[in-house]
Amino acid sequence: MTSAGLNRRRFIASGAAAATMLAKPSWSQSGDLTELTIAQAGQLIRTRDISPVELSQAYLARIERLDGQLNSFITVTEDRAMERARKLETELSFGQWRGPLHGIPIALKDNIDTAGIRTTAASAIFADRIPSEDAEVVTRLEQAGAILLGKLNMHEFAYGASSAISHFGPVHNPWDLSRITGGSSGGPGAAVSARLCAGALGTDTGGSIRIPAAHCGIVGLKPTYGLASIRGIIPLSVTLDHVGPMCRTVTDAALMLQAIAGYDRGDTASIQTDLPSYAGALYRPTSRMRLGIPRRYFYDDVDPQILQTIEQAIGILTGLTASVSEIDLPPRPGGTPVLVDGYGFHEEYLTDSSDQYGKMTLDRISRGADISAIEYAETLLELKRSRAAIGQVFESVDLLITPTLTRLPATIDEAMISSVEDILIRNPSPFNIYGIPTISLPCGFSQQGLPIGLQISGPVLGEVDVLSLAHAYEQATDWHKRAPPLV
Repeated sequence: MTSAGLNRRRFIASGAAAATMLAKPSWSQSGDLTELTIAQAGQLIRTRDISPVELSQAYLARIERLDGQLNSFITVTEDRAMERARKLETELSFGQWRGPLHGIPIALKDNIDTAGIRTTAASAIFADRIPSEDAEVVTRLEQAGAILLGKLNMHEFAYGASSAISHFGPVHNPWDLSRITGGSSGGPGAAVSARLCAGALGTDTGGSIRIPAAHCGIVGLKPTYGLASIRGIIPLSVTLDHVGPMCRTVTDAALMLQAIAGYDRGDTASIQTDLPSYAGALYRPTSRMRLGIPRRYFYDDVDPQILQTIEQAIGILTGLTASVSEIDLPPRPGGTPVLVDGYGFHEEYLTDSSDQYGKMTLDRISRGADISAIEYAETLLELKRSRAAIGQVFESVDLLITPTLTRLPATIDEAMISSVEDILIRNPSPFNIYGIPTISLPCGFSQQGLPIGLQISGPVLGEVDVLSLAHAYEQATDWHKRAPPLV
């Protein structure tokens, strides 16, 4: 049997196992199907209590009603989605079930290639670009039975952390429409938070999944570097690029990760490893876990409201685990890989199309032109040393706990005129350099009602422990149940 076939069998088996641990789901008296989580909707689809068709219709209607306020979608694929939903409904009538994502409507950040559907990276240069092939992660989601609702807005070419800079206009935060979602996966952050899709895929090079997850009050998971294929994704830096799920719950993130994880021989960054059942491991005990708190750097100069909320979260985590101790993390190289890798990709477009880039984007790309080969090689060596050194940290602790971000969301107006990137990527970006799995999940709200994110990180291929503790914390709190005040 092929690797893809084995992965699919494991995915279906793990989904079935996870479903048996979930109570029969229900939703509010409003009958709004978009209130269902992926796990809940998937179970109801499998038992044919709801259909992929009606679930897709519910999400498309919500997109039509609310996305004018958010600007989270660049392209809505309504006709394709409904055709796909009807096909998946027919499969169910013949007893064919692809797994827990069968009939689940999702959306994709618009730097992830989709055959026959434009993929723009929120840029004028690629505004009419239509790929001929799907990215590998899209193929895997298709095989798992997901339904694509469309492509999501983002920071132009992923070169920023606000999603205010886009050829298609800024993305608005559903908790406060005047504020940024964070980025560069801002469209996924807004769309998942506002229930315009059941889940989404984002990409993360310096925090681009976790920043919008924190700003929008959802779960965002950056897996181990190479665990999920980045082939067919418009690159920012192949040295640091990751792709991962953005969902409303940890269970949903585990289900999406199961579908996309696994070796891809066509991706030079891809790693070969046996895949565990991520959803099946959510209920593993956490009582023996040892937590590390890297206060130096990660807790310095943090907004007082965020810091107070994180300390409260640590108090809850202390009761769920064996020990909490303060530690230091190894030094990390600077942003040279992003600058050089990014310039290498864009060089051909800079000759004829430099006037089509946003000014901030062009300035950042151009910084890569003057970096020498020696400097680049030295930085890559430092990166390898950092990835080796972080492994030693996990000899004394199992997981790391930090604030996802140090600041609450800025306004869109502020982000349009001055860079917020250095502040936003400060806490998330080290974990891209280390290449280790990291999740952001909601842990509270500011006095203004803005979400705050908690970041949990583990060793290479430590997704099971990361997800287990995140799920335990989620079950001990109700932050993930809150919804933005959209009308």
